[in-house]
Amino acid sequence: MRLIGVFLCSSVAGEQKMFVKRDPEGVILDVSVEPLPGYQAGGQGESDELQGWLEKRRALDSLQSLQHSDRDLVRVIEDLVDVLLQRGVIRITDLPEAAINKLNSRSQARAHLGGLSNLIDQEERDNLV
Repeated sequence: MRLIGVFLCSSVAGEQKMFVKRDPEGVILDVSVEPLPGYQAGGQGESDELQGWLEKRRALDSLQSLQHSDRDLVRVIEDLVDVLLQRGVIRITDLPEAAINKLNSRSQARAHLGGLSNLIDQEERDNLV
């Protein structure tokens, strides 16, 4: 089990034994709190380097979380636009042409996936759409 992020940041300060995987040039590729194949025990004096790597990793994890959230939000906005259109609150022509094209393209892609229902079960489709 590898643990990364906040736990490791506090562990480095607390001198938790760390195991580091490096590339041939010695650059840290990964960190673990457990010994894994290809990982070496971190030595004294590596804490600044580990802290820097962990801060970079935490920033990348935050970025990935935002990107995932953005994908979810896009679907919410699409659904909201559909409801507003269906209720007559807005007209499709009220939207910029680029937005209309993107909404139509995504709607067609979802419809195409719906036509593959015999190939994709409902749970998988929910994860794709």
